[in-house]
Amino acid sequence: MIARVIVDISASDVDRVFDYRAIEGAVRGSRVSVPFGARSIEGYVIDLAETTDVPSDKLKSITALLDDRPIVSEEFLRLCDYMTARFHLRKIDVFRLFLPAKMRGGRIKALEKTFVYVNPDYKEVDPALFIKKSARAQAEVFEYLADNDSAEQSYLNANFSAAAVRNLIARGVFLTRTENVMRTPYRNIVQKDDRVTLTEAQTAAAHTILSSDKPTLLFGVTGSGKTEVYLNCIEKTLQDGKTAIMLVPEISLTPQVMRIFRARFGDDVALLHSGLSDGERFDEWRRLLTGCARVAVGARSAIFAPLSNVGLIVIDEEHDSSYISESNPRYITREVAFFRANYNGARVVMGSATPSVESYYSAQNGKYTLARLPDRVNKRKMPDIEIVNMCNEVAFGNSGMFSAPLVTALDECLKAGNQAILFLNRRGYSSYVMCRKCGYVAKCEDCDVSLVYHKEEGVLKCHYCQRRYAMLDLCPNCKSPHIKQGFMGTERVVEQVNKMFPSARIIRMDNDTTRTKDAHLKLLGDFAGGNADILVGTQMVAKGHDFANVTLVGIIDADMSLHFSDFRAVERTFQLITQVAGRAGRERKAGRVILQTYTPNHYVYRYATAYDYESFYAKEINLLQATGFPPFTDIIRVLVSCENEQAALDATKRAMDEIRMISAQNPDAFIYLNAMRAPKKRIQTKHRMQILMRIKPDADDVRAAVYKAADNAAAEYPQATCFTEINPNDLS
Repeated sequence: MIARVIVDISASDVDRVFDYRAIEGAVRGSRVSVPFGARSIEGYVIDLAETTDVPSDKLKSITALLDDRPIVSEEFLRLCDYMTARFHLRKIDVFRLFLPAKMRGGRIKALEKTFVYVNPDYKEVDPALFIKKSARAQAEVFEYLADNDSAEQSYLNANFSAAAVRNLIARGVFLTRTENVMRTPYRNIVQKDDRVTLTEAQTAAAHTILSSDKPTLLFGVTGSGKTEVYLNCIEKTLQDGKTAIMLVPEISLTPQVMRIFRARFGDDVALLHSGLSDGERFDEWRRLLTGCARVAVGARSAIFAPLSNVGLIVIDEEHDSSYISESNPRYITREVAFFRANYNGARVVMGSATPSVESYYSAQNGKYTLARLPDRVNKRKMPDIEIVNMCNEVAFGNSGMFSAPLVTALDECLKAGNQAILFLNRRGYSSYVMCRKCGYVAKCEDCDVSLVYHKEEGVLKCHYCQRRYAMLDLCPNCKSPHIKQGFMGTERVVEQVNKMFPSARIIRMDNDTTRTKDAHLKLLGDFAGGNADILVGTQMVAKGHDFANVTLVGIIDADMSLHFSDFRAVERTFQLITQVAGRAGRERKAGRVILQTYTPNHYVYRYATAYDYESFYAKEINLLQATGFPPFTDIIRVLVSCENEQAALDATKRAMDEIRMISAQNPDAFIYLNAMRAPKKRIQTKHRMQILMRIKPDADDVRAAVYKAADNAAAEYPQATCFTEINPNDLS
């Protein structure tokens, strides 16, 4: 029997099947060790065959099976075929999504611990008969174990005499056993299951989700109880003997969600996300694979949870950009969810207070079923949003980042004993540093981007390659000491608030303060527990969190996401405003939002302050249709990068020539086609070129031909990297 194997090497020239002689136990989905050249590497059996074209004298055999069962299911084998065709990925890059990273190469395994206990034959015997009076260390450890059923050998070695423990084991007085021990993330997160009776609207929404034969878009305002609807639907799914996946957009949300889900489903829940330790991720993955857990909770990567018989997939905050992978392997989580749902006969529910225009369009034209939760569960009205024109503030002599209304509102909030959230979607102290005299701007040597000043560390950082530079005292160009700092970041907000309210307790939450494993849990726990008065943060504080005492939200710079050269910029601005505003007034206390802007007459603010999604959607969908952007087209980007600028240009020209031919042969499929330098011209020393096109959504043959053109260019210019993306979030 011949095993057809994909080897674990992420390179296009070996992204194909290799034939080996099968060994006993090798089946589709097995992880195996195979000889490859002069070394032995891992691979995956994707098929078995009776014959091969490889000469028998050159045909090698699989060396070994690496697991006691196939770890890539039939479902995932088919998912791999779908993802490689749809997103133009290498097969091995897709396979790597299915397993914990450190499992490859045997870098992480099941944790085994040795436990020691007293041999029953010695339980009722006087210790003096087998322990000498002089052997005090042996007597102490024996006495301890006699009073306890067992203990870890490592604990005994650390707290008693290791030599005494070894001696008693060697003499048979102590016996040992080895056990697999699960590394459980957030082990101490527990709470009572506060089960509630669903409202009439929640009951109707749950019924819609469970009875629909199409994906369901759950459109519910912030605080409308979407999570309780998810719990109800998952509970019914488990009762039917099926499994479920619950996706959240931010790692910061997982502790809160795990607390709720563990209270409801106990050990049936496993957590998957990149913030776990390697051991925790492996053990949680293993519990899902073996059926010990039936509900997977996590961020984007949890869509690949190794569950069988999936009955429900929940994508919370479905509009969030984090559900689109922007690095290799690039994929769209929603589309993977739809594949898994179709394979298993499962249901998909996508929830949001601000659905993506694309999703709402699909609900309007019948592709999705629409369920609504129009009111908060406690019947409280949404917080009032007050727009502050920062141009007027400047005219009145206030050039700072805080308007007079926001300062007054903060003062009133703190005096009343309430909490506030200040939102600014920019970390660091200032977004750039510039010489006032000659205009020099500090940029990364390896990337075509400005360096961000981080005052706490006293360095300039590149947020793309992570290089660090010393802060400037003098301009390196003209030696002027007059250095201007650019747009403010969260560090600077905290500094200014400390000056205005020195007694206020402030927590900052952004990528810089949440790098350690349990940082999200600690920061959010401190704020929820009343150990801080003000939470300053980026978009990770804008969604999903439920703080009873928050009565004020300040949006420091509402224009920040509005003026990007991105067709989704206005939509993202509306979503961020609505989401962060929804953090205020969620319980008994009324909420208030102060929104600072230099463009108060922009239509997005009119709709956002009225929480009028329907009118906003109507305007946006008309614009998208008129200009030929998604959902009326698919955007495909061919991104070429290379350290050699000329090679990048040549590879781009090679691909563009072929794509022009495809366009000429399919003129009705192409709405737009152009080649150019990428907005960020260089990242990590590599020059970047791009080909952008918009094609009709159903032009599958055209898309495949474009993928082939990119492959041909990459083959002709192997020093260049050619990636293709479909409907990417970031076109920079």
